[in-house]
Amino acid sequence: MLSNRLAVVLVTALAPAVWGTTYLVTTEMLPPDRPLLAAVIRCLPAGLLLIALTRTLPKGGWWWRAPVLGALNIGGFQALLFIAAYRLPGGIAATVGAVQPLVTAGLSAALLGDRLTLRTVLSGIAGVAGVSLLVLRANAQLDAIGVVAALGGAVVMAFGVVLSKRWVSPAPLLATTGWQLTAGGLLLVPVTLLSEGAPPTHYTVDNVLGYAYLCLIGAALTYAIWFRGLRVLPPTSLSFLSLLSPVVATLVGWLALGQDLSPLQALGAAVVLASLVVAQTQRPRPRPRTTDTVAAPATGPAPSADRADRAAPVPDVGPSPLRENA
Repeated sequence: MLSNRLAVVLVTALAPAVWGTTYLVTTEMLPPDRPLLAAVIRCLPAGLLLIALTRTLPKGGWWWRAPVLGALNIGGFQALLFIAAYRLPGGIAATVGAVQPLVTAGLSAALLGDRLTLRTVLSGIAGVAGVSLLVLRANAQLDAIGVVAALGGAVVMAFGVVLSKRWVSPAPLLATTGWQLTAGGLLLVPVTLLSEGAPPTHYTVDNVLGYAYLCLIGAALTYAIWFRGLRVLPPTSLSFLSLLSPVVATLVGWLALGQDLSPLQALGAAVVLASLVVAQTQRPRPRPRTTDTVAAPATGPAPSADRADRAAPVPDVGPSPLRENA
């Protein structure tokens, strides 16, 4: 069980690690000052591709649940993220966004009945402190709208993660991922046109390669991995993995762009990784009931062990993404 959980954690961690390369790709390969366009091209084609591959559309209540989850996990989060990025230095935006695991833990306690432990709270505070050491600069200036947007992005994403755990789709994993990416991308289209205008008419080879990387690797593959992890892992444990993104972004900037990496930043990275490890070693426990219940006396013979074993429900952890590549 422990080895299976560790494997799921390591595979799921690939998603935020890949997202940590987004800054490098955006600044080095994409047209300047078009972040929302990058978000649309990243999400909408990826979603349509997954829907085309699975040939599965929502049914029943998932016609409204999928857009809600897509707005929270993709569209709303991306829009608020880029507003924060425009109005705040990257360090402040990342530090404010690092509160997401704490928000997720609180929402999991409220909506899913998970117990909010002191260990989780301390791990979340340590994660915020580690990210601040990693990316925050002394000359950074605050902007009220930017801070609200960064905090709103963390809250929106936390709601999306918790609701995704509560609303488990019976459809294949790649299909539900495609629904959310498509809904989120469609939500971003009017926002992009209003804020950035019409898209450019000329693209370089680097632009095309950068957009292809963000779409196929940074969205279609990584979001499938992320949502697969959410089917198995507790929401709070999953949210702590998102702290890997600023760590990877800093390391990529140091290795690929020659940016400085100070001992204080190295300490911040170590603190973040320590908080991740502590968060993954604790499994959520349901809150104890406030009232005692008395079991009703049995009115019939007890079932045999063989019948009881056959009747026991098997937990559904979702289909494997490896079986859905075709």
